Amino acid sequence: MHVKTFGAVCAIAILPGFVLASPGHGTDVGFGEAGRPGNVNRTIEVAMKEMKFDPKTIVVEPGETVRFVVTNTGQFIHEFNIGTDSTWDGHRAEMNAMMRKGMITAREIRHARMEEAGMMHDDPNSVLLAPNQTAEVIWTFPEEGEVGFACNVPGHREAGMKGTFSLLREATMN
Repeated sequence: MHVKTFGAVCAIAILPGFVLASPGHGTDVGFGEAGRPGNVNRTIEVAMKEMKFDPKTIVVEPGETVRFVVTNTGQFIHEFNIGTDSTWDGHRAEMNAMMRKGMITAREIRHARMEEAGMMHDDPNSVLLAPNQTAEVIWTFPEEGEVGFACNVPGHREAGMKGTFSLLREATMN
């Protein structure tokens, strides 16, 4: 009886963490939210190469839904991650763990190891790509705020691999 009660208490205590960590939960994260394909206003192509994005600055309208077609044209794995400095700081620990545990290397993404560890890197604001891969991110931008994009593969953002979104309303005020 005590074992069943203890198990139930543990399940109840842990469940909120799984719900909050799931990619579909709470998609409005303060810097926008996952967009719907039917609401896309335009498509923007982004190239990732060693320690830079092309383009580095992207102008978007407040509330706009954009489809980003992201291609890794570099020789190493790269990430396109929409967020802020604080979200990237939190994500850095996850990316470091993925590297340390062999889920990613400089040139390879080991999906089987990621799946075994439950670290699939499948959040709607991000894609992690091996060289010569292409993927899409559909994102709806907030009405205001600071939003950017970065590569959080260990050492890449620190080496300058990040860019900014300029919300049109803010861009016209400067």
